[in-house]
Amino acid sequence: MGSSATPSGGGGKTAGASPSAAPSTPSGSTASPSSPASAEPAADATPSAVPCADGPPAVEEVDPDEIALFRIEEIDGITDKVNLVLQHGAWGCPGKDTDGPPFVVTGEDSRWAMDQGAYVTAVTPIVESTENQRIGVQELIDWVDAHPDSGLVFRYTVGADGAIHRLEQVFTP
Repeated sequence: MGSSATPSGGGGKTAGASPSAAPSTPSGSTASPSSPASAEPAADATPSAVPCADGPPAVEEVDPDEIALFRIEEIDGITDKVNLVLQHGAWGCPGKDTDGPPFVVTGEDSRWAMDQGAYVTAVTPIVESTENQRIGVQELIDWVDAHPDSGLVFRYTVGADGAIHRLEQVFTP
C-alpha cells in the first residue's frame, strides 16, 4: 500500500506506512513550508534522511521536498494549472509494530498550483506497481477525486513559474 496520512493524536496526521528503500540523502533544498522546493529534479522518490518527528512537526522539522496530497481543485479561469491541497510534514518515528516511520503532517492545508503538463509518477495504490510509473495529470486527478483525503506522500519540484512541475509518489510498503 502507498504511504498516506491518517489522523493521529496531537492534531497532526501520520502516514499509514513506511518507506521500503533506504532513505536518500537530502536534496539540499532550502525551501520552507511557505515556499516551494527547488526546480531541481528529485533524486528519487524515497524519504529524506532526517531525524524522525515524534508529533506534528515544527517548521524547522518539515521536509522541504515532500508533501501529503489530500485533494485537487480546479482553478477558476485557468486551464493550464490545478491546485493541490496538501500538507507539509516530516517522517515520524516508527512504532514497535510497524514496517517503518509514518509521514507526520502539520495539520495546516496549503494550496499550490501544479502545471497540467507536470511530470507525475505513481505507485500502488494509484497504479499496480511498487516501481514508479509515469501517469498523466488527469489520471492523478481522477484517482484523488475518487479517494479524497488519502494523504499519499509525494516528492515535488517546481518550475520557474512557481508551480509544481514534477510530482513523484513515495513508495511505502
